[in-house]
Amino acid sequence: MAWLYLFVASLLEVCWTYSLKALNMQKIRDVDWLNSFSQPATLTPVLPLVAYVGFGLGNVIFLSLAMRHIPTATAYAAWMALAVVGLMLVDSLMLKQPLTLQHLFFTSLIVIGVLGLRRLS
Repeated sequence: MAWLYLFVASLLEVCWTYSLKALNMQKIRDVDWLNSFSQPATLTPVLPLVAYVGFGLGNVIFLSLAMRHIPTATAYAAWMALAVVGLMLVDSLMLKQPLTLQHLFFTSLIVIGVLGLRRLS
């Protein structure tokens, strides 16, 4: 179950990263807060901030649950590695960033390292 928590934490880390990328503090500052509740569409710039907070909290909660049963260094290394792989997949599949053989090679090394750490714990 701990490894499932770690996987969920990694997914939330990927979501958190992209919500950070979508965050635009200038648009949030420009929201007309007094009239925003009568016109909910004006709150759209706030959605990345809400996602940022929600994904960040979920990430920390699931990572802490995983670290109760997995050694801290192993959990942190696996969590970060899975998040990096997830970010690379989203970049290449959804955002159409180039994916080279070198990317695949080094990403596979990360996956092999995570599997090795999982086997040791």
